[in-house]
Amino acid sequence: MPPRESGRGDFPDEGGYPPRGDGADAATQEIPLERLDEDEVAGLYYDSPGLRIGPHQPLAIEEEPSALVSRYLFPTEKFRGEWRKHWSYLADQFTYAALATFIFGWLWGFLVKHRAGLATSVVIVIWLLVMSVISWRVADWYYDRFILTNKRIMEVKGMVSRTVAMMPLLRVTDMKYEQTAMGRLLNYGNFVVESAGQDQALREVKRLPNPNELYLRIVEEMYEPEAVEAKLAARSADISASADDGGGDGS
Repeated sequence: MPPRESGRGDFPDEGGYPPRGDGADAATQEIPLERLDEDEVAGLYYDSPGLRIGPHQPLAIEEEPSALVSRYLFPTEKFRGEWRKHWSYLADQFTYAALATFIFGWLWGFLVKHRAGLATSVVIVIWLLVMSVISWRVADWYYDRFILTNKRIMEVKGMVSRTVAMMPLLRVTDMKYEQTAMGRLLNYGNFVVESAGQDQALREVKRLPNPNELYLRIVEEMYEPEAVEAKLAARSADISASADDGGGDGS
């Protein structure tokens, strides 16, 4: 269910959406699934509207965090998912690699033709250094993660030097995502988060995939945790049913 307009920025504060707090946390413990028929549960699996020219994959509900992320979560926290930045974040690095290979390759061929042995070796060393820097940045991208739990949003950055930024969901007052024309084409966006405090460790996260679904996922976690729990319960029931069917066929 998409959020309504209200006086609290992008988020509703009335009309059936309970505020986050002790009451909302308690509501996640027991979900009255008997009130939901199959059509209503199926409706919880929202999809991204809008331009569909670029590649599109629905956001999966992950059950377990990776080893990289799990060390930053506390035991009572419920993990909702982690995502790397969109692959277009590396487009400039791949462009630099292609240009460096072309330029240094041409230069190396020119020097070999003119029998400049020492200069040829220097060109190879410089090319290797450039490719090493690019490879380092690609590895950094691999270790960058955006994380959502039932308590907060987080960003983990860096392969060797590590930066961990977080924002409690209770403190989020406004949130939006922005898409350029290329972002709509390739299905990524930049998220901007505002909080009640002036100093923010996490304010902007660039180039996250499937921004509309991710936006709805965060808002749903803040204002409809019951729907999230129902969705997870329905998914677990489907997996259990599939496993039982498979076991029955095997016997």
